[in-house]
Amino acid sequence: MSENVKIVKGPGGYGGPLVIGVSGKKDKLMYVTGGHKPDIVDKIAEITGATPVNGFETSVPEDEIMAAIIDCGGTLRCGIYPQKGIPTINIMATGKSGPLRQYITEDIYVSSVGVDQVSTTSEKESASNTVQQDSSDETEKEEETEQETTYSKDKKIMETKAEQDNKSLLTKIGLAAGKVINTFYQAARDAVETMLQTVIPFMGFVALLIGIIQGSGIGDLFANIMSPLAGNIWGLMAIGLICSLPFLSPLLGPGGVIGQVLGTLIGVEISKGNIPPNLALPALFAINTQNAADFIPVGLGLAEAETKTIEVGVPSVLYSRFLNGVPRVFVAWLASFGLYK
Repeated sequence: MSENVKIVKGPGGYGGPLVIGVSGKKDKLMYVTGGHKPDIVDKIAEITGATPVNGFETSVPEDEIMAAIIDCGGTLRCGIYPQKGIPTINIMATGKSGPLRQYITEDIYVSSVGVDQVSTTSEKESASNTVQQDSSDETEKEEETEQETTYSKDKKIMETKAEQDNKSLLTKIGLAAGKVINTFYQAARDAVETMLQTVIPFMGFVALLIGIIQGSGIGDLFANIMSPLAGNIWGLMAIGLICSLPFLSPLLGPGGVIGQVLGTLIGVEISKGNIPPNLALPALFAINTQNAADFIPVGLGLAEAETKTIEVGVPSVLYSRFLNGVPRVFVAWLASFGLYK
């Protein structure tokens, strides 16, 4: 009898537990983790018999993916696989975050997962859950077959009216107006949720970094080390070169953390006068060359690229970033002449 694996959330994690295993042709365990293989990949593969696949090098049809393992700090990858119905395991302690956070639910997503959070479970447990689910579905079907009434306790009056075949002119006008109002209301709600879930936490994170930099003396240490680089165009070009190295950029890219930290440090030094303010623009290009470098295979997957396309596209994009990493900093430096004068 084949075994399934039970995965629970780790310290500070979210979601789960997930019970997954090989089912039919769903036998691929895909990991998109900046090119390296987390330890949990081998353990899950050993228990379930699934085939590990590096999603950074190749692509797998969605109907063959048993689960996806990611290392996302709160951007699109957290929700892209749950949106497709693929169980998602995040090795980082990231909860409901990013533009697709509405798809991040406890029944399909678990985070802060390490080797200690992975354990074996038998197929009987999974089968028991399946039986319970089937019985629940049958109960729901029985309820649906009950005698229909004019109005339902689960629907608003306008929703009931919308399902009627013959609608009066007044009903059509009311439904159209309600649809427009609901569209604007939903847009406003999404905007507020984005501010609360993404923008404000980021502002708090940056404020915390600035406080630590100014209060701990890290800023002065950084100024002594980085001023020779960040204080002139040649040093910024060197930073752009390092951040764009094809074997390094996927490791620096997750969550844009490196760019956020360096950006905050450089910003503080600019405010202190240690770095000329006109270098802010080339510095921005220098520290962000690696951003989303780990997301390239996922982006190609979203574009429904074929396996061969992804295999060729990932190194192509990485090397193209490497080739334009230094020139873009130089162009930004040319564009910065006359700024803040």
